[in-house]
Amino acid sequence: MNFLRGVMGGQSAGPQHTEAETIQKLCDRVASSTLLDDRRNAVRALKSLSKKYRLEVGIQAMEHLIHVLQTDRSDSEIIGYALDTLFNIISNDEEDEVDDLEEENSTRQSEDLGSQFTEIFIKQQENVTLLLSLLEDFDFHVRWPGVKLLTSLLKHLGPQVQQIILVSPMGVSRLMDLLADSREVIRNDGVLLLQALTRSNGAIQKIVAFENAFERLLDIITEEGNSDGGIVVEDCLILLQNLLKNNNSNQNFFKEGSYIQRMKPWFEVGDENSGWSAQKVTNLHLMLQLIRVLVSPTNPPGATSSCQKAMFQCGLLQQLCTILMATGIRADILTETINTVSEVIRGCQVNQDYFASVNAPSNPPRPAIVVLLMSMVNERQPFVLRCAVLYCFQCFLYKNQKGQGEIVSTLLPSTIDATGNSVSAGQLLCGGLFSTDSLSNWCAAVALAHALQENATQKEQLLRVQLATSIGNPPVSLLQQCTNILSQGSKIQTRVGLLMLLCTWLSNCPIAVTHFLHNSANVPFLTGQIAENLGEEEQLVQGLCALLLGISIYFNDNSLENYMKEKLKQLIEKRIGKENFIEKLGFISKHELYSRASQKPQPNFPSPEYMIFDHEFTKLVKELEGVITKAIYKSSEEDKKEEEEKKTLEQHDSIVGHYKNMIREQDLQLEELKQQISTLKCQNEQLQTAVTQQVSQIQQHKDQYNLLKVQLGKDNQHQGSHSDGAQMNGIQPEEIGRLREEIEELKSNQELLRSQLAEKDSLIEKLKSSQTSPDTNEATASARDSEKIAELKQELATLKSQLNSKSVEITKLQTEKQELLHKTEAFAQSVPVSGESEAAIAAKTTDVEGRLSALLQETKELKNEIKALSEERASIKEQLDSSNSTIVILQNEKNQLEVNIKDSKKEQDDLLVLLADQDQKILSLKDKLKGLGHPEEEEDELESIDQDDEDDEDEDDDKSQGDN
Repeated sequence: MNFLRGVMGGQSAGPQHTEAETIQKLCDRVASSTLLDDRRNAVRALKSLSKKYRLEVGIQAMEHLIHVLQTDRSDSEIIGYALDTLFNIISNDEEDEVDDLEEENSTRQSEDLGSQFTEIFIKQQENVTLLLSLLEDFDFHVRWPGVKLLTSLLKHLGPQVQQIILVSPMGVSRLMDLLADSREVIRNDGVLLLQALTRSNGAIQKIVAFENAFERLLDIITEEGNSDGGIVVEDCLILLQNLLKNNNSNQNFFKEGSYIQRMKPWFEVGDENSGWSAQKVTNLHLMLQLIRVLVSPTNPPGATSSCQKAMFQCGLLQQLCTILMATGIRADILTETINTVSEVIRGCQVNQDYFASVNAPSNPPRPAIVVLLMSMVNERQPFVLRCAVLYCFQCFLYKNQKGQGEIVSTLLPSTIDATGNSVSAGQLLCGGLFSTDSLSNWCAAVALAHALQENATQKEQLLRVQLATSIGNPPVSLLQQCTNILSQGSKIQTRVGLLMLLCTWLSNCPIAVTHFLHNSANVPFLTGQIAENLGEEEQLVQGLCALLLGISIYFNDNSLENYMKEKLKQLIEKRIGKENFIEKLGFISKHELYSRASQKPQPNFPSPEYMIFDHEFTKLVKELEGVITKAIYKSSEEDKKEEEEKKTLEQHDSIVGHYKNMIREQDLQLEELKQQISTLKCQNEQLQTAVTQQVSQIQQHKDQYNLLKVQLGKDNQHQGSHSDGAQMNGIQPEEIGRLREEIEELKSNQELLRSQLAEKDSLIEKLKSSQTSPDTNEATASARDSEKIAELKQELATLKSQLNSKSVEITKLQTEKQELLHKTEAFAQSVPVSGESEAAIAAKTTDVEGRLSALLQETKELKNEIKALSEERASIKEQLDSSNSTIVILQNEKNQLEVNIKDSKKEQDDLLVLLADQDQKILSLKDKLKGLGHPEEEEDELESIDQDDEDDEDEDDDKSQGDN
């Protein structure tokens, strides 16, 4: 750059010509030298000159350096020198120390020069592709200067280079490999390269994210010590923000990949939180901002909600609340933590409920909300911290009717602590609302307005709040106290805050409008404020007064006779004028701070003077401005018609609501009846089961009773008839009973075996009959098939012979025809024929043609008939094949049946042997009984006794059934 300044300052050109000639000679050596060492030395010399004589080297050597990159890739040293030289030409790094003015001028010139050289380099897209391919070389002297050169290109002409890399095959994937490089300097510069690559390019951000960037970056942050790490952690966090900010796809991928859980260790703080290094503070700032990127109100609601739930489930919200309540935390970190917690809980009921349960580590413990509100209304606290607390309170109440009710309830007489030992959120808000500090007034008014946002119930409850102004005077309502402060002419910031509170309170709440109008001083005050011609500073207050009066008209239920809608509109027209009123109403949306507040929910102001509008209030103004304008210009008839329509709609809604309630009650009754029916069914099934069990038990008892009765009768008979004989022969009755039981058992076994034998006999007969019938059927079927085949063969042969004879005859006739034609032609040529001979020849020819056509027709019919017979033959052949397969199956069944018959015969023989053994055993037992002196007729007597017992049992059963 000294060289350039010398040229611009009109210094002598001698030295410059010398350096330019040197550069030219070096470029010639690079271009023409055949030895690699010569080219390498020339490129090294160009590198040494490139920083000082950047312009000359860039103009003369860039093309040669690119050629070296293309042709000398095998030598990493010369490639490294060429990349370093190109980096020096394109980058804007300055080494010389100059004063501020010269530095500013040189920096601007350097940036222009770098952009121009970058444009020359990327003009050929192949150069960027070549650079990407060089980054695959693992050699440090190639990869590191290549990374720096590509980073410099992206800084100068980012969008153009991004587009080239995007369309290059595997371009982004090659760059992602840099994060896995074991050499920290390349890995760290790779992070910087990816920062420049992903800036403001959603397509590349998605590719980098799906190349596992989140995993690698979080690993690097963990390896470097989380928030205690150095500049590398900061670079990784900036790259993560680039990937996630305004990129819904990557945010969802980050959440689904469970990477939110890995952020929790970042925020682990100890008891000693003072003395943090500047790098740790920067890292924590970026970590908190990364969380805010995931739960930003500008994200889609579904994505924000899922991230909020994940942060609560993994304990990240709890960790942030720990930092919030910790001691010794720096003010800037505490402010950013409050803002982060605000957006984590905004609109998420679970997170809002948890935040309401957090207590500060004080004695006695106080809710975190109360501690934060104490900071908000304390004018000694930093302005940014007070804004952060207000934002946190707004986010806590956003879509949280439960939280709104809890805040308002702390203002009601029944819940105020009479002892005064604890301070509630409501008391702090009231204290701030009526403080001497205008910023506290504004913050408290906006916070209280958020407690009423879209909640008609709490608007009505807040009307019950009574304030003690001074000793001896009766209490006044909160609504009246707000209007009293307005009329006292306080600061603009205070009046704007109170007017925003009143507009929010009265909107969509006719009861609050009635209370407001009931004070006869309010309407004259508003009309007086609107009608006056004040300066620019007071125009905003006039506009807000017009809005409040318009709300009092639009939401008026005409319950006060003196302040009905029509009378208020007449008052406006008389004292202000409709056009003037609408003009003053328009002052709000035309204010310069209105559009700024409407952009984001967070109250982010550079100084307290800019703290005028609230974000939610701007939405209310946008909603009501048009309807109030219409209401002012409406006639009384239109108002009446609108009132009638409203009443009709209300009646309709009430009827619909009534029927809905009826249907809901009937559904509940139906559900109850269904439950009762199911309960009764269960009880019925249980009772039926119990009855069945009892019936079975009764039957068992009957069977036992009958069995005992029979046994008792047998015992009595045996004792009366056989006691003497048994004792005489020296045999005990027990032994005789045992022998009888054995005889009965053997008899039953014999009967069972006989029945099995009969079954086997019937099975054998059945098998024999089935065996003979398949054989007969097979023979008959095969005989029929063979006869039919023979007939078809004979018929086919006859048809073939007929066809052959006809074919011979056709051939003969065709030959005769040809001969006749030849003769006719020869005769016609030699001698002219008469008319009669020509007619005869023609008749003969016609006759021959007729016969020939008849024979052709007959041949065609024969061919059709042959074709039909062939088809029939094929069908019969298929049937024959099917019959053969059936015969094979039947043969297999026959073999199986024969095996079964053999098995059955064998079993029959075994049964016969067993029966013979049983008969032999019975005879031996009979002989034994004879030897014991028991008569042979005893068996018949026993059978008759058993028969009598069975008759007795039948009679008993008949009697029991008759009794039943």
